[in-house]
Amino acid sequence: MRPQLRGAPGRAVALAMSISGALLGCSCSSAPSAHGDSPIVAVGAENQYANVIAQIGGRYVDATAIMSNPNADPHSFEASPSVARVVSSAELIVQNGLGYDSFMNTIEAASPDAARKLIDVQHLLKLPGVTANPHLWYDPSTMPKVAAAIARDLSDIDPAHAAYFAGRLLRFKFSLRAWTKAIASFAASHPRTPVATTEPVADYLLQAARTDDKTPFDLQADIMNGIDPAPQDISLQESLLNRHKVKVFLYNEQVTDSITQSFLSLALKDKVPVVAVYETMPSPGYDYQTWMLAEVDALQRAVADNVSTEHL
Repeated sequence: MRPQLRGAPGRAVALAMSISGALLGCSCSSAPSAHGDSPIVAVGAENQYANVIAQIGGRYVDATAIMSNPNADPHSFEASPSVARVVSSAELIVQNGLGYDSFMNTIEAASPDAARKLIDVQHLLKLPGVTANPHLWYDPSTMPKVAAAIARDLSDIDPAHAAYFAGRLLRFKFSLRAWTKAIASFAASHPRTPVATTEPVADYLLQAARTDDKTPFDLQADIMNGIDPAPQDISLQESLLNRHKVKVFLYNEQVTDSITQSFLSLALKDKVPVVAVYETMPSPGYDYQTWMLAEVDALQRAVADNVSTEHL
């Protein structure tokens, strides 16, 4: 029987959405800030970072995301003059680094500001430039550190509301517990689950969940970088699917080509449940933590119930 298809979040995700919304909100609505007559202007290069800025900053921050289209390939993003104006006006910027959003460096260099706060997540985590997987937000250890840095920088910009930012930071960290508990539960219930992937988008999450990614990293990296994979790697990937050597196939829903589409079609034909993963936060209806929980929920349904989630 072909795996069932589900696109809506599971009950655990829906509950977490309700809890995180009640605790944190995610409004970017503005209010006068002690540092001036207007809210702190902040930018997240990717919408998941902008979302966390908004959650920490609340009514004292106006957060804008540069990359937010879940149907676009972030790797082919080109900054427009309007994007440059937004970035140049920012008092706080959060960007990923590792070459993922290098266009930000160009814009920042063209509009230098000694007072601007810049959080480069690569540098924050002290990662070398040769780090192969840039999708840092899928690592459960990443965003608590990013959120803490955001709270610190917002407090430096607006010291009068430091306690407000600190309180929202604590609530944000608490709201991540549903996600980390879901990861731990999956790892305990399904240790070393064999999986296949198209790209290393969710690899950090898969590692935390103690899965066994059977797809060669060379193939993942080639697809991520727009390079034709080696024929032997393609053959191996196909054998993982048509010989049922994996329990689930995870694919980058934002970046598809003839090769990844052929893998997806093969998985569906051979009744391997599939899970869509994303490079930027799907919207509407998600914040960072409920998005991450939705991915684990989809992984759990795929492995335990043979249910596919082709779209979040």
